[in-house]
Amino acid sequence: MSQLFQIKELAYEVRDKEILKEINLVVEKGEDLVVSGPSGSGKSTLLKLLGSLLTPTSGQLLFEGRPVSDREPTEYRKEVSYCFQSPQLFGETVSDNLRFPYEIRQQRFNEERSRELLMQVGLAETFLTKSINDLSGGEKQRVALIRHLQFMPKVLLLDEVTSALDRQSSLQIRGFLKQIQAEYQLTLIRVTHVEEEIKQASRLVNVIEGRIVK
Repeated sequence: MSQLFQIKELAYEVRDKEILKEINLVVEKGEDLVVSGPSGSGKSTLLKLLGSLLTPTSGQLLFEGRPVSDREPTEYRKEVSYCFQSPQLFGETVSDNLRFPYEIRQQRFNEERSRELLMQVGLAETFLTKSINDLSGGEKQRVALIRHLQFMPKVLLLDEVTSALDRQSSLQIRGFLKQIQAEYQLTLIRVTHVEEEIKQASRLVNVIEGRIVK
């Protein structure tokens, strides 16, 4: 295994309130790492720092040996992709969302791959033409997830992305993630309270009151 993230004395505060403090963590390539802890402990903030959606107040955050701050944000987010708990869909249809990763790379839309990914997460391939306004919360979460996988990143940051799914759909998504992780040596870092996901992980990190607790 090789190290992807090296995190040293990382801290983040907002208006003099410490959200995270003294975070030290190494993440290896191919890990399935779960970040757990009470609500409001700083778990999602940690994921957003890793995803370059927030800037640390202090400390070091290295990806593949280089400071994340030195990287061009759009290019970095192609390699380290953050999936929100509340899916951010846009445009009018599912197709609009799945085309977007191709458009920013100025590449031709691979409709066949999109149909295949839809079916792998339990959605019919006819969903491509479906209005995003007609989707349930769980369907939106799955569309948002596979939008991040049109081009496989090195790291997938998952923030409670199965929270709106029923048990059967959650099982299907867990199996799907396990499959693509093995196939692509994908690194998963996820925030979850789901006991089955915690048990499936290769490592568990607990965050309590802004600190990693052993």
